Amino acid sequence: MAAEFHTTEQCPFDLKHTQLAAMKTSGCRILLFILSLSSLLCYIFLDPALYLQEAQPAVHQRNISILLWRWPFGRSYRLDGDKCLEMYNICRCFLTDNTSTFSTADVVVFHHQELKEGLSSLPLHLDRPSSQHWVWLSLEPPVNNANLTPLSGLFNWTMSYRRDADIYIPYGKTMLGREAQRFQAAPNRSCLVSWVVSRYRPQQARAAVYQSLKKYIPIQVYGKWNKKPLSNKKLLPTIAKCEFYLSFENSEAKDYISEKLWRNAFQAGVVPVVLGPSRATYEAMTPPGSFIHVADFKSAADLATYLKQVAADRQAYEEFFQWHHTHRIKTYTDWRERLCQICVHFPRLAASRVYQDLESWVHS
Repeated sequence: MAAEFHTTEQCPFDLKHTQLAAMKTSGCRILLFILSLSSLLCYIFLDPALYLQEAQPAVHQRNISILLWRWPFGRSYRLDGDKCLEMYNICRCFLTDNTSTFSTADVVVFHHQELKEGLSSLPLHLDRPSSQHWVWLSLEPPVNNANLTPLSGLFNWTMSYRRDADIYIPYGKTMLGREAQRFQAAPNRSCLVSWVVSRYRPQQARAAVYQSLKKYIPIQVYGKWNKKPLSNKKLLPTIAKCEFYLSFENSEAKDYISEKLWRNAFQAGVVPVVLGPSRATYEAMTPPGSFIHVADFKSAADLATYLKQVAADRQAYEEFFQWHHTHRIKTYTDWRERLCQICVHFPRLAASRVYQDLESWVHS
């Protein structure tokens, strides 16, 4: 709109009187300001989630229907009513898992895990509306996303934890503003380091770091692998007993920072020792000064020495929690909230995009 009012000739009024000529430029600027302000107010009051979560260049002016073809990992949620509006204040966004609505859906979302395991198949036998967009959804690292070749040329948008995905849905994100309640690091914790792991693989990088690190410091290990599983109720309280938590990802992949950091460490109120993407990625996505990166140390012995030094120095330890004064974190756990995010991004998504080589994008 600003480009349309850049010169006086483009002003939408026909000012014929000579004495008004000098007012044309200022008049257009005033009009532009009023229109922009009106648009912003509508933007906030009609759909505040769009404004608060991400400032968009445009807002969709019609209802968007989103069909989830099959629930991820077989865990379903209720979709009755207007869930996006009721739960997340996102307007004109309607979710359904009723596959009989395929022909009228604006967007159809397919979770890759079910496609990979053969629990679900693409509806290639149905007539797909030309205006319908298919979304490929996965929160897994590339190593877990197999059988991608047959999917080329079918999907319009990607939905992933990756920041370059069409629809970005991280496990968690950092936001400005302190927590509602003042945070205070718990004193006198009973253990130094803990780790919760269920799918331990000796060939993984995290396994090698753990095996080396445990030679120098005690590590309390929980999870199915160690035959010490923790219920959801006991998970965070158990982790909170320790000074540090090993937020080790099962794969060192681009932007892949999972609940091992956002939930297990940050919500438990301990200092995370991270292994995953680069330090630069963590710095871009997490609160400032909130973590210790394995890659910063030449050896496991050096890392162990540093952890013991920090734990013994209360002031040094509490430095890792200063971010609570200026930032807070938000985690995403409900699939409905993730699906509603499609409507937040919808106005700026490329309508004509098609991933001709989905596998190349996933492994890029």
